[in-house]
Amino acid sequence: MTRHGADVTLSDVRAAQARVQGGILRTSCNYAPALSRLTGAEIWTKNEHHQPTGSFKERGARNALLQIPLADRAKGVVAASAGNHALALAWHGRDLGIPVTVVMPLTAPLVKQARCREIGATVLLHGANIAEAKVKADAFVESHGMTYVHGFNDAAIIAGAGTVALEVLEDVPDVDAIIVPVGGGGLIAGIAVVAKATRSTIEVIGVEPARCASFLAAAGKQQPIRIQSEPTLADGLAVPEVGERAFAIARPLVDRIVTVDEQAISLAILRLVEHTRGVVEGAGAAPLAALLTNQLQHLAGKRVVLILGGGNIDPLVLSRVIDHALAVDGRLVHFAAIISDRPGGLAELTRAIADAGASVLDIRHERIFGGPDVSRVQVQCVVEVRDAAHGEELNRLLVDRRITILERVQPARRAVGVPS
Repeated sequence: MTRHGADVTLSDVRAAQARVQGGILRTSCNYAPALSRLTGAEIWTKNEHHQPTGSFKERGARNALLQIPLADRAKGVVAASAGNHALALAWHGRDLGIPVTVVMPLTAPLVKQARCREIGATVLLHGANIAEAKVKADAFVESHGMTYVHGFNDAAIIAGAGTVALEVLEDVPDVDAIIVPVGGGGLIAGIAVVAKATRSTIEVIGVEPARCASFLAAAGKQQPIRIQSEPTLADGLAVPEVGERAFAIARPLVDRIVTVDEQAISLAILRLVEHTRGVVEGAGAAPLAALLTNQLQHLAGKRVVLILGGGNIDPLVLSRVIDHALAVDGRLVHFAAIISDRPGGLAELTRAIADAGASVLDIRHERIFGGPDVSRVQVQCVVEVRDAAHGEELNRLLVDRRITILERVQPARRAVGVPS
């Protein structure tokens, strides 16, 4: 499938759009008033997480599959993927009658593994990351004559991904900047080709997780290099080496690359749930995370499109992420106190919390290690408050009520993306 030595042009992307039309959802690009107020920019969200399999990957997958010669389709295709590319191939492979085998890293989200099997793909688990999974996938090409469909470095994949930008420019023709999540580089390469060929002043900004910033590392060395990645909420971006073709295309066109940490990603997921009613995975939330960390203050007042690339987050992970983000936001606090172990002791504490306008989420008694006074007990409390300032109010009220505090109310550090 790979056209070695060939660049991807605007004509290629337009041809891909015509090829996949009718087989791909044209996702909405919506103005987000709450996010605009939060960031100071005029924010629009390109909702690729609304695709049937939950990500932009369907565009490139269908474009690539449709270009496989009919004689080779029966042998099937194989790919290494952390999930979204695998899901896209499985979905469109089933639609086009092409058998699909996907090799996923051992760390691939369970929800993506299960969904691939449900759609009908053969799923194999191998390696700690995409690069190691690809070794296994390459073996299938050799032994079974399958076609390998690269998730981000294939010309057809990049051209398909670029169709996102064609739709963005139809919906927001006067866009000033497009912020794109970056993993292997295929999406930002395709978007940059379209944006810069249409209007060179459009700023194309890439966002990587700090724990796997392979594009930034490649930019420093002026060529793709393998880096040591760490686990990240943005698992869809955890590619330890950016694609050679994708990097060559994107590097001269992309205006800047920024990185975001795990707290920023989790808070961005929460902000999107609260303000757009959209559930996205860490990779999809990365563009908003970049704005919330104040790295892009020059975009204030400008028209900005965020590419929400995927929504396939494990429900259990989502629950933990939201709790973590609420703590980062100063809306979940914890403290330890000593109360009477007699009737009424706990009621006195909870009454104080209620009088402060806070809500108890969890209280745990610690009797074994709570000290020698059997008439009193240590309690660990997790409480919901409005914000960090409200947490401080709760702390003052507990002190005023003469409740013995072992560990004072701990509001998180001031969260990013919180208006003054």
